[in-house]
Amino acid sequence: MTKRVLHVGCGAQTPGKLHPVFEDQDWNEVRLDIDASVSPDIVASMTDMSPVADGTVDAVFSSHNLEHLYPHEVPVALAEFRRVLRSDGFALITLPDLQEVARLVASEGLSATAYMSALGPIEPLDILFGYRGALAGGNLFMAHHTGFTSASLMGALGSAGFAAVTVQRVPSSFSLWAIGFCTRPGEQELQEAQDRMLPLHAAVLAARSEPGLAAT
Repeated sequence: MTKRVLHVGCGAQTPGKLHPVFEDQDWNEVRLDIDASVSPDIVASMTDMSPVADGTVDAVFSSHNLEHLYPHEVPVALAEFRRVLRSDGFALITLPDLQEVARLVASEGLSATAYMSALGPIEPLDILFGYRGALAGGNLFMAHHTGFTSASLMGALGSAGFAAVTVQRVPSSFSLWAIGFCTRPGEQELQEAQDRMLPLHAAVLAARSEPGLAAT
């Protein structure tokens, strides 16, 4: 049976945007974005996904979206992620790692190049507050209003009702990856999910626990 992945904050439809785990024939992508100009299947905000019924998707994929919310909106959005997922579903999330950005700022300053992107060099200010080129061009959707460390991301997912959370730090891209499981997986299932969905050759897991336990 075909599964449904809700691609939250999908942006313009371009190859490679969806995580590879969702690109085989077993998955059907449903694109959701607040910006109607990118022609999503559903025009809605992460904080109000009411067009999506409760428990109707198998996965939620969110790539660099949550940092665009204000802090008080994050619990609302994560509760929406949890609401639309089936009981055996999961959320796969990636976003900036502010702890790694802080290390770079402390050692090399705000004008250091964090990494090179297709748009050019990315500096700490771009990661902290949003890509300045896009903001200067009038795309204010790109502004960042909040941020996360591995511990705060795991805590936020736990508070939203996910039964188990695993978080991985990828210092080379100044990013965090997290999987929030609606039902706590067994050890083998957890390992298989990590192997399929978390970046290869990344750092050791920053957190692997049930909600309420501190990140390592």
